[in-house]
Amino acid sequence: MITVTTKMLKGAVSAAAMLVATTQAGNAEVLTMSSWVPPTHFIHTDILVPFTERVAEVTDGRVTVMILPAPLASPPQHWELARNGVADITWGNFTYEPERFVSVWFAEFPNAGTNGEAQSRALWRTYESYLADNAAFDGVKLLGVGTLGGGQLHHANADMTSPADVANQKFRMGGPIQEQLLTAMGSVPVAAPATKAYEMLESGVVDGSLHSMESVVNFRLEDSLTHHTLFPNGFYDATFFVAMNQGKWDGLSDQDKAAIDAIIGEELSAVWGANFDAQNAAAMETLGAAGHQIVEASPELISAVDTIYGQMIDEWIEASKAAGVADPEAMLGFYNETYTTLSAQ
Repeated sequence: MITVTTKMLKGAVSAAAMLVATTQAGNAEVLTMSSWVPPTHFIHTDILVPFTERVAEVTDGRVTVMILPAPLASPPQHWELARNGVADITWGNFTYEPERFVSVWFAEFPNAGTNGEAQSRALWRTYESYLADNAAFDGVKLLGVGTLGGGQLHHANADMTSPADVANQKFRMGGPIQEQLLTAMGSVPVAAPATKAYEMLESGVVDGSLHSMESVVNFRLEDSLTHHTLFPNGFYDATFFVAMNQGKWDGLSDQDKAAIDAIIGEELSAVWGANFDAQNAAAMETLGAAGHQIVEASPELISAVDTIYGQMIDEWIEASKAAGVADPEAMLGFYNETYTTLSAQ
């Protein structure tokens, strides 16, 4: 009798536990996330997955995030996926919609920095202070922003240290800012996503390509790009977002919104930037150990880029005013000052 009762009790406890777990799971708000990198990429493993785990943790399982097994659209469409609620959460590159996001071009220009965490924190603070009410961001709850930590110049078979070296060379690039920069330097820009770089380099369509250091390794271009020119403040950059449908955010309970608020914004932006910093440092070590040529841009080349940068800023100020930014100069000054302070810490 005692044995039977014990078994029954254990069974009852187990059944109750299963019922509670099932009830909790049934009551959980499951948010979908569309992502367009493979599950082996560090953005997935080191940024997105930990974020989903933190959401479940801080909400005690009331809100969970499910990363879909395949993206719901191409990378340039991911802002619209979130804005229209096709996916609850997405991430992507502001560069893919340059006309919409004129306001953030400044963070992709030369000299935006090479400390990804400081850049990402500074960009978040700039967004909060100057852009949160800009119409371009309507329809989404911005969860975080990030940068590459400085893009650099890479070539297949020659050092690019002077303006004469760069002139007439064909470089794969992405986005109008990189195109404008290369054109002004006398290079030939060839537009294509980073995923096409290997094919283009191997076939001789391009002589070099624009990437962050980590991208050379993570896109397996080590055998194709063996010469790397480093600009101390970055040759260019790219800006990223993690965004949630505004209506979906508004539908969460106040308790869960408060809990999630504590792990997004500047905190999530810092996680993004810190991961790119770690990846860039590891790539530098890997490429150096492999015997690659890693050189500093000459003062002459840096000066040429700085001149182009000044022209780009002048044009951007007018374009951003037309895009609803009241005081672009103040916004740029705020970003630069914030980045300088954070990168010195």
